Amino acid sequence: MDLNTITAVAHPRRRADLPAWRAGDAWLAGGTWLYSEPQLHLSRLLDLAAFGWEPLRQSADGLDIAATCKIAQLDSATLPLEWIAAPLIDQCCRAFLASFKIWNMASVGGNLCMSLPAGPMISLSAALDGVCTIWKADGSERKVRVVDFVEGPQRNALRSGDLLRGIALPASALKRRVAFRQIALSKLGRSGALLIGTLDPSNGAFALTVTAATPRPIQFSFARLPGADVLYKRIDAELPLAAYFDDIHGKPDWRRHMTLHFAEEIRGELSRVRS
Repeated sequence: MDLNTITAVAHPRRRADLPAWRAGDAWLAGGTWLYSEPQLHLSRLLDLAAFGWEPLRQSADGLDIAATCKIAQLDSATLPLEWIAAPLIDQCCRAFLASFKIWNMASVGGNLCMSLPAGPMISLSAALDGVCTIWKADGSERKVRVVDFVEGPQRNALRSGDLLRGIALPASALKRRVAFRQIALSKLGRSGALLIGTLDPSNGAFALTVTAATPRPIQFSFARLPGADVLYKRIDAELPLAAYFDDIHGKPDWRRHMTLHFAEEIRGELSRVRS
């Protein structure tokens, strides 16, 4: 879609080149949402492509994902064998349910910044203890965990002029065993519930991350794999029916049912793996 209110496009190559933020500005990464509907309030785009950020960087510390990394680039990455959580990347990318055109244009950072409940890059990075690096408008920088970055539907920790620079997934999380469950009301529909469980083989710690069913990521952590009753009661106590998301992609009672059902499936799967 043409954005006929845009009068200027900036192409900064360094952080020092960024112009002062003003009303009517928007960051341009993949642009798959930006160009999908009229943006009458916008007059200038700040194109991030000129930064030339390396999409993915592996190190002993983990995986650094640039905000501009495309979904296709993340999905095609070859990762170390000891990062046994790596198959989760493929599963979350395919929960995107997007065409190959979208895969090759949509960015990981864009999915986080849209902050929709069903954003699969949110699910992936929240479950693997992702940490966002934010360039603040005042020139400083701050770190925010992904589970705290998304505050609700299309609401996040970015303030006016802030920019998501990247997401870091620690090696410790990538070495965990994982279990994935996702459901939508139709074959090609938006996720109604997407749950990921992780089990740390070094100490037995278990975490369950609930996304899509709730307005923002919710994570339940345990020092060891809990019993079925303990897990059920914890979720039921901390996620009352009113805490579930309600839209055309799923009613709260159905999302609650699927969350509890998937939680027990994940617990059972990881308990078998551990034994």
